[in-house]
Amino acid sequence: MIKVEGLGKCYRIGGRRERYGSLRESLAGAAAGAWRRTKALLSGAAPGQGTELFWALKGISFEVQEGEVLGIIGRNGAGKSTLLKVLSRITEPTEGRAVLHGRVGSLLEVGVGFHPELTGRENIYLSGAILGMRRAEINRKFDEIVAFAEIEKFLDTPAKRYSSGMYVRLGFAVAAHLEPEILLVDEVLAVGDIGFQKKCLGKMSEVAKGGRTVLFVSHNMAAVERLCDRVILLREGRIERVGNAKEAIGAYVQSQSEDVERVPVAELPRSASMGHRIRIADAWPARQDGSRTAQFVSSECPGLFAELTVLDRDYDDLHVTVGIETIQQLRVTTVTTRTEHGHFACGHGRKISVLLSLFDLNLAPGQYAFTIAAGSRGHPLDMLRGVLPFEVVEADAQPVVYHPALSGVVRSRARWRTGDRRALLSQEQGDER
Repeated sequence: MIKVEGLGKCYRIGGRRERYGSLRESLAGAAAGAWRRTKALLSGAAPGQGTELFWALKGISFEVQEGEVLGIIGRNGAGKSTLLKVLSRITEPTEGRAVLHGRVGSLLEVGVGFHPELTGRENIYLSGAILGMRRAEINRKFDEIVAFAEIEKFLDTPAKRYSSGMYVRLGFAVAAHLEPEILLVDEVLAVGDIGFQKKCLGKMSEVAKGGRTVLFVSHNMAAVERLCDRVILLREGRIERVGNAKEAIGAYVQSQSEDVERVPVAELPRSASMGHRIRIADAWPARQDGSRTAQFVSSECPGLFAELTVLDRDYDDLHVTVGIETIQQLRVTTVTTRTEHGHFACGHGRKISVLLSLFDLNLAPGQYAFTIAAGSRGHPLDMLRGVLPFEVVEADAQPVVYHPALSGVVRSRARWRTGDRRALLSQEQGDER
């Protein structure tokens, strides 16, 4: 359904800003430009000096079969959205070619084509037409779109009076009810509340199972792993890896870990909303003795070392909160000194070290990351979110094989008994007595 060969997209950055003018200005500018180029050649300078070429995509080649769901992942700026814009014919490629067989639908921006002065009903027809739906098709699906968006009471209200959540729900509802042979989806599941995100994910699963070819860009690794047959990992505009979802996501997490390790903790990005009167100066996944590690065996409990710097005044009520998340951003556990240790003190300009050791947490093999926050009186003043990655591997030489759908995040000790139903139940009642 899709064949991409040597695709590349180049942008020129740092050049003069284009502006619109009259015919006289254009002719004068052309003459002046010719004189500047001639002068540059005579002086030995390169034409176009002062501009820089940036390849957002370079050498991209892949194929997608009919009915396949292909995920595209990578860091911000890796070229994911640019690739979908080229495939949807919004942007023209600089080199290479892409051949798509069938009707193409693009969900690149939820709510595209909405007009604030038009009602919800009118915007459904307008947005549907922009996305390539015929009027008869919109009429046939109108009730489904309205029910999905949950805006029945406000259908004839101008969109400018909608809340942001209503606007997003209606935009996704229209786009999700397209019936193209090829569907290009760019990060549309990152909108709305949790309930609506689950609803969107269910709709995307339905689309995928319907035999349509889908290219799915997302930072939601759980959604990618659930929906996609294969995944392409992009890095700096090039394909770094193509494989099944688990392998590609693992490679993505590993590359993020390597990038984080090259950047000092003090230089990692922080939330601008925090006061930063306390600074997490250093932190790393640690064993119980505080030694740095990025890998734990499944029988070993992970820990964390952190060093805090107090920047503005003396504190006698500091606290630290630590959480563990999977690569799908599922929170596994959270602990805090406020309940397990109590508050602690540190003076202005001083540093204090914290060593956390977790017990009775039997993590299944996989990729995880720590989140750490430091604060005072229940208010976080500095936070590193999911940027301290670590891996859990099997403790035994012969790994225990679990069914993938049942493996979960943690492993629990269990007692099993077998036998006759009456004997088991009577034994259980005896144990209770």
